[in-house]
Amino acid sequence: MDSAALLSLRFNPEADLLAATRDCEAEVFLRAYGNTRQQLEDEYGPYEQASVFIALADDSGDVVGACRLIRPTGAGLKSMDDAARPPWSLDVTRAARAARLDLSQSWDVATLGCRRGLKGPGKLASAALFHALVQVVRANEVRSAVMIIDERVRAVLASAGMTGHTLPGARPARYLGSAASTPVYRHCDEAFDQQRITNPDAHRLFTQGIGLDGIRVPPLAEFRFVERSTVASFGSAEVVGASA
Repeated sequence: MDSAALLSLRFNPEADLLAATRDCEAEVFLRAYGNTRQQLEDEYGPYEQASVFIALADDSGDVVGACRLIRPTGAGLKSMDDAARPPWSLDVTRAARAARLDLSQSWDVATLGCRRGLKGPGKLASAALFHALVQVVRANEVRSAVMIIDERVRAVLASAGMTGHTLPGARPARYLGSAASTPVYRHCDEAFDQQRITNPDAHRLFTQGIGLDGIRVPPLAEFRFVERSTVASFGSAEVVGASA
């Protein structure tokens, strides 16, 4: 593919674009953490029906960046479920209460990653995906986000004014191929306000989407989640999942 081609953000992709999004997710996390497809299927299978994706793709449908979100459903949020198990073994109900988390209004940022060697607009792939996350938060009135994040990635995001609070009682630990990951959370409105103050340039790019040259950003309404029929949701491609 021509990585310099115009790219588009797509929320909740279907059919071939969904399959390409899963392929991108799997490639990125195999490279970064050594997660095999079977391992990722095992990890994310219980959350498949609660998962929704963001794709960054060119006009031919080649996906250069992907993000998996897990909505609050009866399946729970994977990051919170995993925080309750070793190596953390947290009392997540107590931790959520201490963090002022309403898990019924929180989404799990399960995976986010981009392919290597991107050119042109592709160099902004990470920023574009984070802007899409902001749009999802706004369109769906998401109050808070949770995730288990690699400490190296956490440091990079902190430099851009995108910080996460450690879930009470948690600490960095080995997790799904990462040498040190931590369960974190953030109340979304507070995060946006803090970034605007601490890093105005990053706020314009990540939160407002100013400077995403060569990347199409759909209207806010297209980031709103709409439940699909049972037939449509089971007609998607093979589950591949990924670790956060």
